[in-house]
Amino acid sequence: MNNQASQRHPKQRRPSGSSLADQARFFKSWIENPARAGAISPSGPYLARAMAGCFDFSGDGPILELGPGTGPVTAALVARGVAESRIVMVEYDVTFCELLRQRYPKATVIQGDAYDLMKSVEGHLATPAIAVISSLPLLLRPPQDRQRVLEHAFRLARNDAPFVQFSYGLKSPLPRAGMAGSIAYNSRRLPPVLLNVPPAHIWVFNRLSKANP
Repeated sequence: MNNQASQRHPKQRRPSGSSLADQARFFKSWIENPARAGAISPSGPYLARAMAGCFDFSGDGPILELGPGTGPVTAALVARGVAESRIVMVEYDVTFCELLRQRYPKATVIQGDAYDLMKSVEGHLATPAIAVISSLPLLLRPPQDRQRVLEHAFRLARNDAPFVQFSYGLKSPLPRAGMAGSIAYNSRRLPPVLLNVPPAHIWVFNRLSKANP
């Protein structure tokens, strides 16, 4: 291949979370607890890059990641230039936590329950998060659990911080507009990530209140 062709089609490093070994780990986790894992494989690299690219991280402050699994979205964030030290992850699976700590030693990895987020993150956020990015299988949980995740995420984040969530179906994983506790919010759906298997939609939820209640 000549240099000109090489420039047109640069090689892209696959996120570390997309290896066959990670798929095996994820499948094992799904076998042990389908409701927790939600899917039998990690998010694909196209979906991970799309999620990492749909918000501005140029300001100061941490990025809160929920349900990172083996870390494909984390890898995409780092590839975009996010410093590991700014990423705070909440992961329930102990094995995944160990793996994430090995791969991202400068990040904060919390072994905890994202559905009880305020308690899990207590003492780990020095300043409000600039974004919350979630790979949780929300549609497998009761509506009150989903709403609690969103409410807690908004309370732990800046007023302008988005809550980013993906879904494999056309249906939003949360009501498109409403209240999360006492916090009003709305949402928008981004174009589908067709190259992901299966295709996925990304939803971005934003609070409407201008001040923390």
